[in-house]
Amino acid sequence: MRQPEKIHPIGLSIRGGSKVYPGTVALKDVDFDLHMGAVNVLVGENGAGKSTMMKVIAGVEQLTSGKLILDGQEVQFRSTEDAARHGIGIVFQELNLFPNMTVAENIFISREKTRLGIDIDMAAQRDMTRALMKRLEHDIDPDILVGDLKVGQQQIVEIAKSLAQDARILILDEPTSALSAAEVEILFRVIDDLRGSGVGIVYISHRLEELIRVGDYITVLRDGVITGAQSMEGVDIPWIVRHMIGQASKDFAKEIHHEYGPEIFRAEQITAPNRHGGFDVQDVSFSLRAGEILGIYGLMGAGRSELLECIIGDRRDYRGDLFVNGQRLTSRTVAGRIAKGIALIPEDRKSDGLIQILSIRENMTLSSLKTLTRGVHLSLKREAETVRDFIHRMTVKVASPEYEVSSLSGGNQQKVVISKALMTQPKILLMDEPSRGIDIGAKAEVFRVMRKLAAEGLGIIFVTSDLEEVMSLSDRIIVMSNGRISGEFTHGTATETALVEASAKGHVPDAPADPEPKDATG
Repeated sequence: MRQPEKIHPIGLSIRGGSKVYPGTVALKDVDFDLHMGAVNVLVGENGAGKSTMMKVIAGVEQLTSGKLILDGQEVQFRSTEDAARHGIGIVFQELNLFPNMTVAENIFISREKTRLGIDIDMAAQRDMTRALMKRLEHDIDPDILVGDLKVGQQQIVEIAKSLAQDARILILDEPTSALSAAEVEILFRVIDDLRGSGVGIVYISHRLEELIRVGDYITVLRDGVITGAQSMEGVDIPWIVRHMIGQASKDFAKEIHHEYGPEIFRAEQITAPNRHGGFDVQDVSFSLRAGEILGIYGLMGAGRSELLECIIGDRRDYRGDLFVNGQRLTSRTVAGRIAKGIALIPEDRKSDGLIQILSIRENMTLSSLKTLTRGVHLSLKREAETVRDFIHRMTVKVASPEYEVSSLSGGNQQKVVISKALMTQPKILLMDEPSRGIDIGAKAEVFRVMRKLAAEGLGIIFVTSDLEEVMSLSDRIIVMSNGRISGEFTHGTATETALVEASAKGHVPDAPADPEPKDATG
């Protein structure tokens, strides 16, 4: 770590910064220093004020009171363009891309390369995009539409977009939330390169191990107040957690011991093609019992999300059979699957899980309006009571359920998505990366809810790239690689080494990891 301040001069500061929204004080008298040529990690629970503070620096928001100081001079950024002119770039937690435009067009949007100022030099933009992708060690075609990319690849495009601006201050808000382990290593190499060239980096993440590894300085926020700020020298995970939530526990989910019920769901030989002539999912079979939590682990591109898309009915081009309570599913529509007791919490909550312009209440009840209707009229009283109940159960931090859902922090938006799914009273709950963009406190709350729901008989299938999560939460674990099941483990037989080795395989093992898995079928 580079502790001495004289090596890392302060390039930007906030002094006495406060930001007030209707009903919410997001920042309270904050003093913050950003060191140049260093990684300044910023951590806190969802709703702690991290994103708000970064939006102030990036020109998205302005302080209600206080000063923003750049290179010793007080400044006020009225827009992101204003901030960019001063050398500030940001990669938002929620991707800010145009899905119907190409990768190259997204990277150079509003900063197009032109020939003599007359027309856009598409060839130059493609060449620069290829160079950026090479730097990020990815082979993404500059001419492919962003909407055709996976979330992790879109994250790479967002990072490339900021690198193309040659920012001297770069804000990375949850940059690894959708990246595989290999892609994270690439990003860290890019960060080291930028740090060596004097760029001041703000790094926001809920993955505490990452912060320890990559950071030079740390700032902790809780309820809009800075509770700790120092160099990373001597900082460990208990220190971070203690300043975040006032305690040193990092326990995700307390075990709620219960007996499993009968088989509630079964998939038989599910196979789904891809557009390249291969398969996203190939010959996948498994079962799930009532009250069981089944974790699906694997690297990006393993076919995990595609499998869930087949189960929920978002994909109809698959072969194979699905059964709920022993009855074969015939409807291939999402509505038909929801009616049969299946609900999905998607990986990309912004585009697939929420309608940003609708209120929190409207988003929560969107999938369960039929149960809230009497005759032909929606019971507004019953809807309001149901929403209040779920806000309480899921501890959603909200001033009013009538506010737009976009006003919530990422973690609280995720809780709204989970509430929407639970309101359909599912028998089987599918969760695709349920902790993406959620802080440690919110993870504990969400995972405790999962355990409680499982104890009540709900069958849960969840996809995750986090080894610690899948091992601590799952009753049984399936590992996928190249569209196939490459390993199966019980809670007692799973080890990190075994899961990683299985995720690197491209075929079903010759012998199962546990011939007679305890409390498991299929």
